[in-house]
Amino acid sequence: MLEMLSLLACFACAEAASLPAPGGGTPVHVELVLAVDISQSMDEEEFALQRAGYVEALRHRDFINAVRSGTNGRIALAYFEWAGVVRDDGVIAWQVIDGEGSANAFADKIASRPFRSFRGTSISGALGFGTGLLEKSAFSAPRRVIDISGDGPNNTGRPVAAIRDAAVAEGIVINGLPILIRPSPSVSRLDRYYVDCVTGGDGSFVLPIYAASEFSTAIRRKLIQEVSGLADARSIRVQDAAPVDCLLGERLRQRFSDPYFPELDR
Repeated sequence: MLEMLSLLACFACAEAASLPAPGGGTPVHVELVLAVDISQSMDEEEFALQRAGYVEALRHRDFINAVRSGTNGRIALAYFEWAGVVRDDGVIAWQVIDGEGSANAFADKIASRPFRSFRGTSISGALGFGTGLLEKSAFSAPRRVIDISGDGPNNTGRPVAAIRDAAVAEGIVINGLPILIRPSPSVSRLDRYYVDCVTGGDGSFVLPIYAASEFSTAIRRKLIQEVSGLADARSIRVQDAAPVDCLLGERLRQRFSDPYFPELDR
């Protein structure tokens, strides 16, 4: 376990070292990191729906009321986009959300970002980066959460389950939003993959999206659960109870991608 924690700390700190965080140890109800998939497996419609879902959720009155109802009436929020790697220009640094004005300002920053995508799907890299943001945050919170969305399994970087376990050992909760609007036949059980391999921690949950019409409501529901710490915010059961191979993505990459694209475009 010590070796695993050292690995995560080294990886996460290297990725997040240059990012500024507000000072003062401000107490907040929760520190929440939004990790958004922009890999090339996301088509333009899925990407637009995902972006609009987060923007609409942050502006929604129910989300703002959930923030205000917390112990301190405020949360700390950070956002980043990921694919095979996390790039510095894909990060929105920590901001206190304490009402309509600050929530709208954060939503504006997300809405104004250019649409783009990169090769690779490193969920483990995203979890490591999110952990680095939380470890370097200057806030004080009883709960620390990484909220990760994606439409495929980890296929590059460290094994995802090991990084997940190390983050959970540090008291971080990881929730998942697997996107199954147009699932690949080879990864049709992505919801089960997120349950078994990606999410974890006390009160963690998985909220799959099966149709484009579900995006906005699902993201809003997820953010409200994360901010409120609802007692019933538990893993959403998926019908297929058989466990999945947490190295599925790596095996698929070796079979279908590596012979033609041995290096990620960084």
